[in-house]
Amino acid sequence: MTKIDIIDVSGKKVGSADLASSVFGITPNIPVMHQVVTAQRAARRQGTSSTKTRAMVSGGGKKPWRQKGTGHARQGTIRAAQWNGGGVVFGPHPRSYAYKVPSKVVKLAMRSALSAKLNDKELRVVDDFNFEKPSTKAAVAALKAMGLEGKRVTLIISDNDVNTFLSFRNIPGIRILGASEANTYDLIDNASVVLTSAALKHVEEVLA
Repeated sequence: MTKIDIIDVSGKKVGSADLASSVFGITPNIPVMHQVVTAQRAARRQGTSSTKTRAMVSGGGKKPWRQKGTGHARQGTIRAAQWNGGGVVFGPHPRSYAYKVPSKVVKLAMRSALSAKLNDKELRVVDDFNFEKPSTKAAVAALKAMGLEGKRVTLIISDNDVNTFLSFRNIPGIRILGASEANTYDLIDNASVVLTSAALKHVEEVLA
């Protein structure tokens, strides 16, 4: 097992934790991480692009000219695709881009992301923030004490830690998640990952 220091909001070491080697000690699987992140980004697409087919375009009920004898190519409606203002052939329509990735692959990607963050020394564990009430000022001071001021940070806390969520949510560059919301994309899209002790325990239980 790998040990990691546990710090408090002032940045001082208050203990240490044993990290599960099955979660934090594996060789990062880059292709799997890429697969999962691609799936996550695809699922976040709005999929609202839309065009009208010839059946949806208004007008064009009358044949523009008679079938023969005009010298023109025969035409049945001015709303056919070759006409200006006509329908679009094979154009985009509202759809979902989401596709399912096996849960084992998702967990492997998260273990790979956490192991990579630990290897790069971009993982911190905080004992607890213990905010008695929401305080952005105290949250900023905590980030400064940890040397993370002005950096892009993913903060993972307990799902029911409301005061910590409210304290950090307005700070630019901070993405704050409940432990049950942790995912591969948010674990790697930052300069550092910070977990509370309770969140670390939850993550290890889910991924071990």
